[in-house]
Amino acid sequence: MKELSINQAKSLYAGGLSAAAWAAIVGGISFVIGIFDGITRTLRCN
Repeated sequence: MKELSINQAKSLYAGGLSAAAWAAIVGGISFVIGIFDGITRTLRCN
């Protein structure tokens, strides 16, 4: 097994998602849930 230098280790990309991608996924899911909630449980504005 070959030992990697620090620069080589930093340049590896293992296929993970970035923080912005996770934020977009979570934001999209909560948006869809909000739309579904608004359609199924209509409440009047006060």
